[in-house]
Amino acid sequence: MAAKVKKGDQVIVIAGKDKGKKGEVLRVIPAESRVVVQGVGMITKHTRPSMSSQGGLEKREAAIHLSNVSLVDPKTDKPTRVGFKILQDGRKVRVARRSGEQIDR
Repeated sequence: MAAKVKKGDQVIVIAGKDKGKKGEVLRVIPAESRVVVQGVGMITKHTRPSMSSQGGLEKREAAIHLSNVSLVDPKTDKPTRVGFKILQDGRKVRVARRSGEQIDR
C-alpha cells in the first residue's frame, strides 16, 4: 500500500494538545502508525553525558499517531484527506481531496 504521509510533507495537527500546529514530517514509523513532526509533541529527555554530548535536559519531538495529523492542501493551505490517481505515464501520485491538487511532483 502506498503511504499517505511521507517524510518532508507539510502536516497540520488535528487532535491533541498541539492541535492547530503545522510542521514538516521528520520521520515516519509505519510499524507503529506514528510520525515525528517538527516542533510538535515536544518532550524533555534527560541525557547522560557521553563523549559526543554534554548531557542534561534535551528538548525533542515525540512521535504522534498518524490519525492526529492531516496533510496540508498545497492550494488552500487547509487540512485535506489524501487520494491516489494514476497518470498517463503510469505513475501513481497522491492527490489532495479538498482541491484535487497533485501532491507528488
